[in-house]
Amino acid sequence: MKQIFIVAGYNFSTWKKNPRIFLSFSIAFIFCFLLSDKVVNLAEKFDTSMQLFEPFIWTFGDSNSILLSSMILIFLFADMPFVTNATPFFLMRTTRKKWLLGQGVYIVFATFVYMAFVMLSTSLISMRKAFAGNMWSSTAVALGYSKAGEVLAVPSSVKAMTMSTPYRCAAEVFLLMLCYALIMVFIMLLFNLKFGQIGGVMAAFGFSVYGFLLNPQTIRAVLKTPEYEAYKINVFVGWASPLNHATFYMHNFGLDLLPRLWQSYLICIVLICILFAASLRVVGNYNFKFTGTGGK
Repeated sequence: MKQIFIVAGYNFSTWKKNPRIFLSFSIAFIFCFLLSDKVVNLAEKFDTSMQLFEPFIWTFGDSNSILLSSMILIFLFADMPFVTNATPFFLMRTTRKKWLLGQGVYIVFATFVYMAFVMLSTSLISMRKAFAGNMWSSTAVALGYSKAGEVLAVPSSVKAMTMSTPYRCAAEVFLLMLCYALIMVFIMLLFNLKFGQIGGVMAAFGFSVYGFLLNPQTIRAVLKTPEYEAYKINVFVGWASPLNHATFYMHNFGLDLLPRLWQSYLICIVLICILFAASLRVVGNYNFKFTGTGGK
């Protein structure tokens, strides 16, 4: 375990020398500002307050926002499997599998840090109109129970306000986003080990495109499905798409057939474990190239 965490810790130590880290988090902050600013502007327009985490809940309760924020991780992890000048030393002192386990630990913690940054950034942007109490604001009520949310394309679900509190709902949205991002990153890692960096990046993009296309509205438009059949498509997509598993309102909060939150967590964790187990098998045949790694 000590060797595994040393490998993970070394990867974090390279952040201060890597401009891609700064660019990734800067892009994420700008992205959060652009998405959450419309909710903040609504609160300012009607002179209402917001709970501190409500902009995060409304912004990342939408599948497209989750998709776009996760794709920034492709840039953040573009140098997977993180072969540096220190890699030969680690491989001499430990095994390939332990080295890759260290990379896996680093990926999990780095993705957690990134998602926490996204959550905190969204809260900071709205801080001037926010309060910290664990109750829904009048802005949330306006978005959830009126047409304002639809006009602004904010997925403010009445389910969220009737079945949960802001802090609990924010935690659920955060965990769902984290699970989806980890699936994408571990797909990228597996294909990177098998087919090289270009293969890993293409696999991550392909996974994102799959989630984007497997959308209830898109499928209904293509198949010209009548309104009374829309629920069947929602249920199918809710179970078949990892992106919809990561979308808060696409879950069963009552008696429908959509997946429950714990089922989505379980499915995501199983997928992550399968992908990493496959990576551990593939790393035995990975051809390390150490030429020109000094700048990574």
